[in-house]
Amino acid sequence: MSTATLQHLLYLYCSYGRIFLAILSCWFMTTNFSVAIWCYIISGFLDALDGHAARFLNQSSKFGAMLDMLTDRCATACLLITLSLFYPRWIFLFQMSTAIDIASHWLHLHSSTMSGAASHKTIDLSGNPILHFYYTSRPFLFFMCGGNELFYCMLYVCHFTIGPSLFGIGLWQVLCILSAPIALAKACISLVHLVTAAQNMASLDAAERGALGEEAKKTS
Repeated sequence: MSTATLQHLLYLYCSYGRIFLAILSCWFMTTNFSVAIWCYIISGFLDALDGHAARFLNQSSKFGAMLDMLTDRCATACLLITLSLFYPRWIFLFQMSTAIDIASHWLHLHSSTMSGAASHKTIDLSGNPILHFYYTSRPFLFFMCGGNELFYCMLYVCHFTIGPSLFGIGLWQVLCILSAPIALAKACISLVHLVTAAQNMASLDAAERGALGEEAKKTS
């Protein structure tokens, strides 16, 4: 088996392996939190790994970018659904978090694709500076996404156990509290996503109407 074939198989294992682990995590979320959380975390790390592998092996594609985004959104949504069951008092916040996350990424991806970008992570320098920094600074992107997932994961685990005691408070509770501001900041960025994407779509509509008007003048 050639090196190129092995590299391609490695990329496929990362891409589809994370989907399998995400599904497995959902299956165990209400029955075995240890298996569920480890499957979820490993799936998240494979998300970062398959992106690097795709760029390194020159196997980036529109389908891959779409699949990556959908897997992220679906996995997080499934976890938030479970959290809604465990913490019914906060169900509205989980509902809004899910809605904003899905709507902002979908509209942003759609507007990016219609404007000719190869990926929703390709941000024009003339675009929103917050999103530009968010997507061009990989350490910041990883920090924000990782912190957001850490908050929800620790909130999930705390339903079963608070972890080892640390100065009278559970370790998982500490991590949950520390990561909460990151999750809030990530939600704010998602709102910026949504507003900016809506503005981009409106600009595309205006440009199309303008082009049609110019064409109508030429033919009249």
